[in-house]
Amino acid sequence: MPYLTKEKTASIFSNFGASPKNTGSIEGQIALLTERINHISDHLKINKKDFSTQRGLMKMVGQRKRLLTYLSKHDLAGYRALIEKLGLRK
Repeated sequence: MPYLTKEKTASIFSNFGASPKNTGSIEGQIALLTERINHISDHLKINKKDFSTQRGLMKMVGQRKRLLTYLSKHDLAGYRALIEKLGLRK
């Protein structure tokens, strides 16, 4: 059973993006990547030697970092609100 169903993805985009159909919004993409990163991090806590998943996790973290950099350069207020909402950068 997949952990990211269509309903959960739509709820993430409706909470962080403008609408559930707006899957291209930067905020929605960052929120979705954060959800996937959290799930894979939990998986790697149990399976410490799963190196292919660890590589995928590092790629996702890099992608999220690039998106966050883009957002901070173009919309600083939106960036700060998203960081606060997702609980990143303590």
